[in-house]
Amino acid sequence: MTRRAWRIAVIGAGPVGLALALHARALLPQARVTLFDARPADRDVAADPRTLALARGSVMFLERLGVWPRVPADTAMPIRRVHVSQLAPAWPPLPSVGTQPAVSIDAAEQGVPHLGVVLAYGALLAPLQATWFEAAAAEPARLASRFGTPVRELKHVDDGVEVDAGIAETFDLAVVAEGGVFAEQSRKALVRDYGQTAWVGQVTLQGPQGPQGAPMAPAGTAFERFTAEGPLALLPLPAREAGLRRAALVWCVASARDPVAALDDAQRMAVINAALPPEAGRVVGITPLKHFALGLNAERTLVDGPAPGSAPGAGRIVRIGNAAQTLHPVAGQGLNLGLRDAHQLVVTLRDAHDIDSALGRVEWARAPDRWSMIAATDLLARAFTWQLPGLAAVRGAGLAVLAAAPPLKALLARRMMYGWR
Repeated sequence: MTRRAWRIAVIGAGPVGLALALHARALLPQARVTLFDARPADRDVAADPRTLALARGSVMFLERLGVWPRVPADTAMPIRRVHVSQLAPAWPPLPSVGTQPAVSIDAAEQGVPHLGVVLAYGALLAPLQATWFEAAAAEPARLASRFGTPVRELKHVDDGVEVDAGIAETFDLAVVAEGGVFAEQSRKALVRDYGQTAWVGQVTLQGPQGPQGAPMAPAGTAFERFTAEGPLALLPLPAREAGLRRAALVWCVASARDPVAALDDAQRMAVINAALPPEAGRVVGITPLKHFALGLNAERTLVDGPAPGSAPGAGRIVRIGNAAQTLHPVAGQGLNLGLRDAHQLVVTLRDAHDIDSALGRVEWARAPDRWSMIAATDLLARAFTWQLPGLAAVRGAGLAVLAAAPPLKALLARRMMYGWR
């Protein structure tokens, strides 16, 4: 079947699914796109407070979709600098690299206005959904929404995929973009439970002050601190009070000896302050924290191929975003990886003569970015579970080497902003 008559089902109207549907609308003008989601169409999604970290490449993608200008400016905080450090290991000492190994990546040094942006989930989802609804209203013959009824089953058929959401419909391609957290997902081909818990919330910070009263860390600085228990990250948020800063907190600890659960707010602030580098300031307020289990849950391939002996055209199910890979948040790249999945899939479909050849190209095109990110986050996450003498010292020495090598820092910055390309 030629691209002029393609029928595409997108299952999951989160940021990745909506971005894919809007991208398909723009680059595949003759395709018919139907978006499915279990939530009602009239649900208010703008108030969802979960924090997202968008890489610069993701922001550029959303700009091209016409979505980013609709994000309220006061809800998004640009990341101008990323400061990565670790608490100095007690043994062995590393006098040659100092007591606090650290590396900073600055947007100005990389020649870009920002490295990424931090905002609430609802602040992104609401304009994405509004843009889709407006597009569907303008082109009802080819853009449709099926909200309020979950997809019960996807079934391979000879001419594509049967999507059962109360009424069975046949499509040439089904793209699954439903995510979810590790603990709630069905297990995929590649699974690793890290035995770690992520505590998330928001903190308010004060100071520190430099000699002339200027903050030691510029506004828009994100901090990643490696501790003995796991990584602790602060992502900058828009300020609400003069003299105070806000940040989203992601605090990863070992589940078996969780040091956070039994603490009250004052104790949690004291522990965080003891772990943070001086540049971050002092935590003076904290919201109630939520927690969830961490693990790797990934498919070996994005494309769910046909069963042996199936007729041509069967096996056209693609999984992207968290439906394809759920990662540890140590690098903050899960959503960005999903948006790159969506972008590449639509671009490949645009340039292909048939769906089946396009899906083969997508698999190869996404493999370097996808597997390098899976491997990197998996290695970092597991390293915190290894009880090896001197491991923290090795990690600190690596930070010191990175800090002293501008080309390596620039390469890391490009990977953070744009992925593997």
